[in-house]
Amino acid sequence: MSAWVLPDHIADVLPSEARHIEELRRLYLDTARGYGYELVMPPLLEYLESLLSGTGRALDLQTFKLVDQLSGRTLGLRADTTPQVARIDAHLLNRAGVTRLCYCGPVLHTRPDRPFATREPLQFGAEIYGHAGIEADLEVFHLALDSLKAVAIHQFTVDLSDARIVPALLAGVSLTTQEHDALHSALAAKDTLGVQTLTKGLPATVQEALVALVGMYGDVSVLAQAEKTFAGWPVVMRALAEMRQIAANLSDVALTFDLADLRGYAYYSGVRFAIYVQGASDALVRGGRYDEVGAVFGRKRPAVGFSLDLKELVSVVPERPLKAAIRAPWGTALGLREAIATLRVQGEIVVCVLPGHESEVDEFDCDRELIEVDGQWAVQAVPVV
Repeated sequence: MSAWVLPDHIADVLPSEARHIEELRRLYLDTARGYGYELVMPPLLEYLESLLSGTGRALDLQTFKLVDQLSGRTLGLRADTTPQVARIDAHLLNRAGVTRLCYCGPVLHTRPDRPFATREPLQFGAEIYGHAGIEADLEVFHLALDSLKAVAIHQFTVDLSDARIVPALLAGVSLTTQEHDALHSALAAKDTLGVQTLTKGLPATVQEALVALVGMYGDVSVLAQAEKTFAGWPVVMRALAEMRQIAANLSDVALTFDLADLRGYAYYSGVRFAIYVQGASDALVRGGRYDEVGAVFGRKRPAVGFSLDLKELVSVVPERPLKAAIRAPWGTALGLREAIATLRVQGEIVVCVLPGHESEVDEFDCDRELIEVDGQWAVQAVPVV
């Protein structure tokens, strides 16, 4: 095998795409800061028991593990940043009120989560801790949507579901872990026959409710259908009411509902959402409420947030134009070096052309050049050919 061959689903990011990703990273962090979110930078690795504590256990199969040569303990390379941010909120900041945090950094997955996906996403996320009301959910929605609009994505669909519905329907029902998993899979696959088979031994009202749940996906009329079907389950009715409130607040957004969508069911504790954009192979943005995430760190706080992969984002947004730059001759003359330094201090990009390589500038639009006129260095427009 050649020494330069990378592992499957791992790739170098070359200049043009790297420039675009970095511009998106800065734009997204600035957008979050505009909402009052503070930037945190958790470490790429930490002790495994911390990474996989509480709701983080669902990430076990996605987490690379290694042995720390200093302590002999097992370390994990993070597969998701939220458990780390929850640890920071609960254990390090320990604030009494609301905390808004954002982050952007690589995560590593032992296997791609879908065909052709990278195993090294660049995860951007924003999270609110300390407010249990729907106002926090709505703020996260608006930040997520504004983040898409900031990169000229205006056509998207928001899909809503709620992690409380299925547990509420199964409250008081005894199922093994395997039976739970099989039922969740059948519901997610919209497998009516499978749900009927798996719920044969359950009370008739529960079986009927779960079978009805399979077909509850589509536009906002799904909520009216669900309100009639689940009138006897107060927790479900509360979840439906919150989804109605969110839908009313996002009246100018294309909304769909999938009440049997259970992806991340072990992680979320309330309303959850996915945002779909044309050109992306799956949901571009995922988020929702996960109030249990900080409990293992000794501080169970309300929490809601979202995340996305900037590497996936860059594949669906238009390429940005090249950065305008100034082409300058290479030289050691004091006047030339001072002129170049002054331009760079002013924020200009100045590319010095090495002798014999006059046409090898690919990542910048050198629309001007630095030339000597009557003993003075001046910037002039490059003539259009």
